[in-house]
Amino acid sequence: MDKKTNIRSKKIARIRGWIQAAATLLTNIHIPNLWKGKIYQGNAKTICVPGLNCYSCPAATGSCPIGAFQAVVGSSRFKFSYYVTGFFILLGVILGRFICGFLCPFGWFQDLLHKIPGKKFSTARLKPLRYLKYIILLVFVILLPMLVTNSIGMGDPFFCKYICPQGVLEGAIPLSLGNAAIRSALGKLFSFKCLILIAVVILSIIFYRPFCKWICPLGAIYSLFNKVSLLNIKVEDSKCVGCDQCLKACKMDVDIRKNPDHPECIRCGACIKSCPKNAIHYQFMDKPCKKKNNDQQ
Repeated sequence: MDKKTNIRSKKIARIRGWIQAAATLLTNIHIPNLWKGKIYQGNAKTICVPGLNCYSCPAATGSCPIGAFQAVVGSSRFKFSYYVTGFFILLGVILGRFICGFLCPFGWFQDLLHKIPGKKFSTARLKPLRYLKYIILLVFVILLPMLVTNSIGMGDPFFCKYICPQGVLEGAIPLSLGNAAIRSALGKLFSFKCLILIAVVILSIIFYRPFCKWICPLGAIYSLFNKVSLLNIKVEDSKCVGCDQCLKACKMDVDIRKNPDHPECIRCGACIKSCPKNAIHYQFMDKPCKKKNNDQQ
């Protein structure tokens, strides 16, 4: 692979924090609403954003794809459900979990929390917990909203309502601070979800991205596309010297040399930055073509 590709890949990995900050700002561009205690409800709210970002956040630019999907998954009368499904497929095929690593506001929030000084623990021994997010996706995002619906075929957003801490962080807390009526209406459910948020915050300080690894249904969806996404990570075996620096750098418990398309890989680029031989880089290409070229070689 040419030198320019390696340099470009390292630059992208190094400025990941700035890209995350920019993505979070664009996803929540209506910042003055945070002080007004009201939600932006313009035309852009009908468009989904790539990452997990609460619709009820006063500053939110668009809709959370998980919340939008839950709202209409129970009825074929809503064309919006086909739009959201197509949205998942399109972004998944193009980017895979790169969205988790670069474009998700709640992912960036966890990254910032993990930078707080203190004892850090590996999640390598907790790998079975990664399957929990698929159960949450199936039960709370698909089955319950599909089976428990009202007279017009719309179900409750069960994941958003009972689990997602992003709704409390971005929605309930800012709205309650700026709106006395909302403050007076807060009850036991709000308290319960505050406990979930506090737990996620504490866990994010000592573990790397526990919500992404174990709970997030959006990450579960994008992970299904990692093996076919056009954007992926390439490891050049001819350059690799087996120093294990990439393995040590990966906080998602992935051995990128053995499985560069692993469902847990968020394409964060930590392995790219750590490689002393520039053997790892991003690539954007059609995978069937790649396989065909390899067969020809």
